[in-house]
Amino acid sequence: MKNILVPVGASENALSNLQYAVDFAQAFGAKLFVVQVYNVYTKAGTMIKIDHILEEDTLNYLNDLVSKVDTKNIEVVVRALKGKFIDTIEMACKAADIDLILIEPRIYSEDDELFLGKTSGKIVKQTLIPTLVIPEGYVFKPIETILMAVKSAVIQKEGVLSPLKAVKDNFKAVVSLLLVKTPYYNEGDFEMNDELSGLITDTIQSENPTTYHGVLEHYKLHNPDMLCVVRRKRGFFMKKWEKNQIYKKDFNSSLPVLVLSELK
Repeated sequence: MKNILVPVGASENALSNLQYAVDFAQAFGAKLFVVQVYNVYTKAGTMIKIDHILEEDTLNYLNDLVSKVDTKNIEVVVRALKGKFIDTIEMACKAADIDLILIEPRIYSEDDELFLGKTSGKIVKQTLIPTLVIPEGYVFKPIETILMAVKSAVIQKEGVLSPLKAVKDNFKAVVSLLLVKTPYYNEGDFEMNDELSGLITDTIQSENPTTYHGVLEHYKLHNPDMLCVVRRKRGFFMKKWEKNQIYKKDFNSSLPVLVLSELK
């Protein structure tokens, strides 16, 4: 894991999230890209060009934020990016060869009832880039145990397990695999390839309405340092992903959540 991107908003948690990102990047010897996306909304009849003003204000904000954390001698690149949020983030990730996006649950929203706000939800739902969601105020610590929850272990894409493997190898973590048999189970869903079986230490099977319910059943029992789930059209969060926002009453996590790309 060489390049990590952190989209920054204006939340009260921005500083602690950035410090976690720095600490996490240092553990991998990675470069950290700290970005904020701005857009220009023109008003009819106005001729004032404010692009440079917004860019300067954004850069000043980001540089001030970075100055308040202990960067621990890692390389931090600050960028103000203009455009539509998701399109701009995806272009930035492609240009900088980003391995992981690290986000806070609510980049802009102040609604305490939300686990993921609209902006964070868009990143998780609408991009294919591996994402690590860090709880508000969470302080970095080595990741020793990981619980990976899936309803199908079938892998058809190359490289989708790379972020999980990187975390496991870097921290020498133990990975437990939770296979959840849902009403959508198909014969062969629990057959693992060599890559996945080589990552895990033990396997647990559960029968639940959804993968999420399976996690609820085994979450506290295994007490992991990280939860790993897979992004699917009908995956971990099911209909919860149909809206970009996710409320705490539907899902909440006090631990980092690693969201992998689709396995198929």
